[in-house]
Amino acid sequence: QVQLVESGGGLVQPGGSLRVSCAASGSFSRIEAMGWYRQAPGKQRDMVAIITTGASTNYADSVKGRFTISRDNAKNTVYLQMNSLKPEDTAVYYCYASSNWRPYWGQGTQVTVSS
Repeated sequence: QVQLVESGGGLVQPGGSLRVSCAASGSFSRIEAMGWYRQAPGKQRDMVAIITTGASTNYADSVKGRFTISRDNAKNTVYLQMNSLKPEDTAVYYCYASSNWRPYWGQGTQVTVSS
């Protein structure tokens, strides 16, 4: 089992920056991929960024060049640095991890981009 706890969401003005973090804990032998999804009101949950144990990354086209995902394997923690934020980035951001190829989700953290 993997428990994921997010932190760092909040309110930021357009053009601003924010970093969210997610720490994994529990009894597991390995975590393959970690990453972030987001869900805006009335919309489906979409992938934002994923990073593997080997640091390979994949980003949604809408965030390329603005968001950076990183990972500390020793701490089982994943980070998402979000720059040049836009109102359309407003959503609940969910941490994701796969352990033994089974998906796990955090409880979500709200990111609101508004002036």
